[in-house]
Amino acid sequence: MRNLVELALFTQNVPSLVAFYENLLGGPPAFQSEGMALFQLEGVHILIHHHQSSEPGYEAEQDWPPNEDHFAIAVRSLDKEWAETSFGSDPGSINPATYPWGRSAYTRDPDGRLVEMQET
Repeated sequence: MRNLVELALFTQNVPSLVAFYENLLGGPPAFQSEGMALFQLEGVHILIHHHQSSEPGYEAEQDWPPNEDHFAIAVRSLDKEWAETSFGSDPGSINPATYPWGRSAYTRDPDGRLVEMQET
């Protein structure tokens, strides 16, 4: 079974969401800027992003995943694992690509939630 490695949460109010997760998790994020925060848990990161972040590399660009809540599953060989699924032919899927945060591909579950496969 693959491991969950990331929960990405997009918000219009980063400080408020960070305060909530600081209280819930019992400590501050490992990294924080005006437009994002990163909580590092054992094996899982919680990323909090502003919807229209001023952080370089975090704004949605053409052919990039949309800025919306999602979770990421770790895979060793993204191209191989993606090819073994039928996700590449699904409407709205984004085939493997290299981004500032690494190699990822995206699809949607049957209820429309964004799901990331992330090469580790």
